[in-house]
Amino acid sequence: MSSRLAKALGYSIEGIATAWSTEASFRLEVLFAIVLIPVACVLPVPVLHRALLVGGIMFVLVIELLNSSIESAIDRISLEHHPLAKKSKDTGSAAVLFAITITTLLWGAVLATWLLKL
Repeated sequence: MSSRLAKALGYSIEGIATAWSTEASFRLEVLFAIVLIPVACVLPVPVLHRALLVGGIMFVLVIELLNSSIESAIDRISLEHHPLAKKSKDTGSAAVLFAITITTLLWGAVLATWLLKL
């Protein structure tokens, strides 16, 4: 592994660890992932459906990490209440909401398809 790749991997692991230790929402979403990814792997559904289920969960985690990054950057600039800071934080939160909604719809569609075949 190249030194550059090793450093990038180290930074990523640090980011995950930081999010875990400072973000309650991220911890909750990781716990959901720990439960739901194995469930997705054992469901008797086509591989594409399984990929959609796992991908949806990972999508939520990615968006949550980006939202946390936005919030941290805003807090670094200033802790005072400002309309633009609120706008940035609120839109980041809305992105997480949309990611969770998309993932819920994916799971619902795949599970409904599977249950209708029983």
